[in-house]
This record gives sequence, structure tokens and C-alpha cells, in this order.
Amino acid sequence: MSDSDSGTVVTHDTGHHRYEILVDGTVVGRAAYVDDGPRRIFFHTEVDPDRSGQGLAGTLVRFALEDTRTAGKRIVPVCPYVKRWTATHDGWADVLDPVTPHALEVVGRVAR
Repeated sequence: MSDSDSGTVVTHDTGHHRYEILVDGTVVGRAAYVDDGPRRIFFHTEVDPDRSGQGLAGTLVRFALEDTRTAGKRIVPVCPYVKRWTATHDGWADVLDPVTPHALEVVGRVAR
């Protein structure tokens, strides 16, 4: 995703299992995940504090979730921001899976 007017680009860094949002070529936010079979478990989203309030986290998460849906994966919102975002934006219930002890265990293994 790219918005040439604002210099904002969202990318998927598959090697590091995260989505990144860049402003004028600088990474200013990340949404980290781990894949577990047909599920993509989002466990951490952050935007640089000096960029907060600009809607960047929402742009990042929307792109990440749309990309996940397109990939045919289910979404597990362990990350509090992703959980809130999906709860306040319609159209995601059909691809959401609940946070389970197994999902938390998977996240615990990669977030060490």
C-alpha cells in the first residue's frame, strides 16, 4: 500500500514476520505476527511515539489484516491494539479466531 501524497507506505516483511509502515522511507511502525497453520497470530503493534495520533497504527493494521485475509489465513488478535481495532471496524468477524492458550503458547515461544 502506498500513499504518495503523504509519503506513507506499508510493506510486509515476511522474513521478520511483521508488517511495517514507513513515512518518507523511514520505518515508524510495526505489526508483528507468527503463523500457526491456517492462523496468523498478531501479538504486537507499535508506532514510534513521535508519530502517534496520525492514524498510522490503523493504516498499518488495516493493511496487515487485509493482506492476511487475502492470503486465506484466519486472524488471532493477541495484540490489544489489533483486538480493539477489529472490535470497532465491521467486516472482520468472519476471519477472527479467539485467543486460546495454544495461541499464547505459540507467541511465547517466538517473543522470547
